[in-house]
Amino acid sequence: MTQYDAVVAAGGAGRRLGGADKPALTVGGRPLLDRVLTACAGARRVLVVGPRRPTGHPGVHWLREDPPGGGPLAAVAAALPQVSAPLVLLLAADLPFLDAATVARLVARVGDADGALLVDAEGRDQPLAAAYRTAALRTALAALPAPAGRPLRALTAGLRLVRVPDPAGASFDCDTPEELAAARRRAAGER
Repeated sequence: MTQYDAVVAAGGAGRRLGGADKPALTVGGRPLLDRVLTACAGARRVLVVGPRRPTGHPGVHWLREDPPGGGPLAAVAAALPQVSAPLVLLLAADLPFLDAATVARLVARVGDADGALLVDAEGRDQPLAAAYRTAALRTALAALPAPAGRPLRALTAGLRLVRVPDPAGASFDCDTPEELAAARRRAAGER
């Protein structure tokens, strides 16, 4: 299997969750961040961009985006210089159902493209549940003005991407209290 690093964006303000520290919220008795870190355990290097938090995963490298809270594109800009593998996973820290099998599927599907990303049940691309060629991201990032506050789509719009269906809901994220409650119900049902 192709070697990859992982970048986990964990610096959001959790505004829609009342300012909660979203990566620290629990689903199935485990913090969201730990669930994502478990899914990317096969990465050579794991870079978490956001405030340092306790985690059950040793060896995580912590970085901060500039400015702090500057969004996912700023997180990518902070982490990409530290990536050395040919592929890089870009992951949100609030994906409670991401698993190692989905990560492996994304990595395998990149092929000759610039990346592979999950597409949710509604047909929406999930650029923070994806694997990309490191060189393609670096080229795209170099062509952009300051990344803070810009959408991640500004980085990925020109890339040749393989869209990977997500029937198991691995790209389900927890942005609202309702989504968090739904994730907790689903996790309880899967036990």
